[in-house]
Parts: sequence; structure tokens; C-alpha cells
Amino acid sequence: MRSARIERTTNETDISLTLCLDGKGESTVATGVGFLDHMLTLFARHGGFDLTVSCKGDTQVDDHHTVEDVGICLGKAFAQALGEKRGVNRYGSIALPMDEALLLAAVDLSGRGGCFLSLDIPAQKVGTFDTELCAEFFQAFSQNAALTLHLRQISGTNSHHIIEGAFKALARSLREAVTVDASRAGEIPSTKGMLA
Repeated sequence: MRSARIERTTNETDISLTLCLDGKGESTVATGVGFLDHMLTLFARHGGFDLTVSCKGDTQVDDHHTVEDVGICLGKAFAQALGEKRGVNRYGSIALPMDEALLLAAVDLSGRGGCFLSLDIPAQKVGTFDTELCAEFFQAFSQNAALTLHLRQISGTNSHHIIEGAFKALARSLREAVTVDASRAGEIPSTKGMLA
């Protein structure tokens, strides 16, 4: 089983996270940020990842530190669970509809963190969640997972749908990228002989 456990404590957050790439999409998520919990729960389900996240953060200030630091930890967990990435597909992509919203996600387990977003989220908040924190999460995740993420909004007017579509599209793309191709098991999917 490709799995990881991450513990991270700072003056702003205290996070414990476990990830299993070869799971059933089961999750237990408690970050103190309800909307983030919802996004991570559906991320786990649509990616087929088993995920537990516990975070105690300084949400009395705002949700920024919690959202960014959970992104950091989730990224580190992916990097750890993937190891040398032998046999993986490496690439994954999807055009994912979420009602009127259409999101395109593409990932490359390149070993070089890069996050390229084109999202136009009309509302500043969904409930109490600051929508600008989505970019912080995706950036932190991509850098720490050492993968390249392209995430494009093709259409959409409902902020909740756009963000939910983005998380689902990321999950589905990752599912494809991390899947082991049995015909190439043990091989590094790069002519360089490493993904870094």
C-alpha cells in the first residue's frame, strides 16, 4: 500500500494527516473550516484516496493558515506515498462538469512543483469561506507534492460549483496519474531515469 503520515506543528496550526493512495475513497476530515472539510471529503471520494485530516488552527484570526498548511501537508503526503513513482501513469487530465461549471485539470508528477490556475470565482465568500484561499491551497499542494498542476475554468457562474468542480477535477486527474500501469511496473516514467 502506498501511504503516508504527516505531522506538522507551527505556532499557527497543528496538523495530523494520513493518506493511502490505494484506498476506497473513505475520509475523516476535521480542519475547523467547514467548506474545506467538504472539499477534502469529496476530493478523497473522487480520487479513491483514503484520507484522515485533523487540524487545530488559528481560525480566530482567519482561515488562511489552516487552508494553506493543510495544502502543504496533503502535498507532502502525496510526495511521500509516491516515493520514486515507479510504474505510475505520471500524467492525468479531465474536463469535469459541475452543473453549469466546467473545469479542466491536468497534472504531471514531474517532481517539479508548479501551479498554473485560471479560475474566475465571482463571489468573495462561499458561506464564511474566503474563495481567494483556493489559490493558496492549490499552490501549497502542488509545490509540496512536487507536481505540475494546470487548472482552468472553462465556464461557471456559481462560486460553490466552480470550487467543487476544481477539487473534483484535481482528484480525478490525480487518480489517473498515480495509477500503476502493470505493463510498466517498476519503471520510472521518464527518459531521465528519475522524476525530479
